[in-house]
Amino acid sequence: MNLVEGLIKQKYLKTLKIISAFRKIKRINFLPEKLKQFAELNNPLPIGYEQTISQPQTIAIMLELLQPKEGDKILDVGSGSGWTTSLLSEIVGKSGKVYGIELIRELKKFGEKNTEKYNFVEKRIAKFICGDGSKGFPEEAPFDKILVSAAADKIPSNLKEQLKINGRLVIPIKNSVFLIIRKSDRFKEEEFFGFSFVPLIIEK
Repeated sequence: MNLVEGLIKQKYLKTLKIISAFRKIKRINFLPEKLKQFAELNNPLPIGYEQTISQPQTIAIMLELLQPKEGDKILDVGSGSGWTTSLLSEIVGKSGKVYGIELIRELKKFGEKNTEKYNFVEKRIAKFICGDGSKGFPEEAPFDKILVSAAADKIPSNLKEQLKINGRLVIPIKNSVFLIIRKSDRFKEEEFFGFSFVPLIIEK
């Protein structure tokens, strides 16, 4: 049984659009050459600069919480290898937009090049920015959804404020994943325990 089918059987992947994206956007295309043989492992893998491509099971859980939809405008913080940016781009389609923001310039280029394999950059569905994702991307705010793929010590207020009403933010805080939903001037928070992430890098 391959990785995606295993995640479906274990009920980590449930939504048809997300399942379809996982099937089409192959993880192998987002790994350094020497690690491609490990693409089907349900483990995080190093991509250089002390960063990783996340465990597929964790990405499945986070995308199911995020609930990305066709036409959404999404900010992908810590875009790294470009895998989550590409998964989200496949889901939002031609009427949507995904902004991948990455602080490490070399990883921003790596992720952008990987995502180009699916023409999302050429089609202007995906756009990559080199910057501090903890500050969000105010130039294009507000967003329908924000996904963060590295752990912060606390929820950055900038990201919460850049959500649309009823927008969803999924972010790791220490060893938990939080789902934050904006309800006008207040925020609903839900915590899910038992995760491990590399730390979110904040520009000094």
